[in-house]
Amino acid sequence: MLPEDWHITRDIDEFLSRTGEFLCSRPAVHNTALTDIEKLRADRRAEGESGADLFGWLGSGGEVRAICYLTLRGRLGLTALAAEQTDTLAARLADIGRSPATVIANRDTAGALAESWQRVTGAASEPFWRTHLYRLGTLTPPDPRPAGQGRVAGGGDHEQVVRWCREFCVEVGEQSSIDLIDAGSWGDSRFGDRRFTLWQTPEGTSASMAATTAVIGGMVRVDPVYTPAPLRGHGYAAAVTAHVSRAALAAGATAVVLFTDPDNPTSNALYQRIGFVHVADFAGHRFSYAPQHTSVERTP
Repeated sequence: MLPEDWHITRDIDEFLSRTGEFLCSRPAVHNTALTDIEKLRADRRAEGESGADLFGWLGSGGEVRAICYLTLRGRLGLTALAAEQTDTLAARLADIGRSPATVIANRDTAGALAESWQRVTGAASEPFWRTHLYRLGTLTPPDPRPAGQGRVAGGGDHEQVVRWCREFCVEVGEQSSIDLIDAGSWGDSRFGDRRFTLWQTPEGTSASMAATTAVIGGMVRVDPVYTPAPLRGHGYAAAVTAHVSRAALAAGATAVVLFTDPDNPTSNALYQRIGFVHVADFAGHRFSYAPQHTSVERTP
């Protein structure tokens, strides 16, 4: 077997030229990496810099086996790795003086990297986030369908969208996004590049919202979905999620995905009823010692 080796660069164009085909080969499970890296590339175009500490790929015989990337906020993103591969990555990061604040990956990979990092550096970690990943199978619109229709949010809806995103973040404990919203840094939050759709009742009331990423590598992620508490229980969230999913398919997406809270049986059942299928579990671990990174990102 040919030896594997990590290749590290700060050149996002070089990284994508080597790894683009690999990332697009499994757009559903690579959805976070696809959206993160696209945002980093957009930031570089806007700001004239890479927007990340590093990018890397694990190669063997010219074939890409896995990728990693470390953002300026200290979030280490990974595709699936075996335990021995996380050992070599942890050693390589330590050798070049890079210390992640958090790691986000599929559950087994995130846990393995946290253990590898502790063995290499002595830094302890704690899990802070876990989620189910769902992929759309056959779209099944809610039955009965609530009265109303979906409409794309416009400029006049911005204040409401921002307010609802903040309420969503309060409910899920996403403090980093709350801080950005409160600081007026909407564009820097993970919501700034999303396309929002509102479910509007026949009376003209906006009852629920769902956002989607752009089509990247054939993939669209639905995130977030939010209905204010007084309006829940009427099927609005299912309706708006089905609406944006159908729109994503019409726009050319071959994979529509979303993350759910494993501790929320209502949302998990809702998404399954309209055709989403559980495909994987993801997790995040926070390191207690990351001297060059002070800000922590909670979710992808």
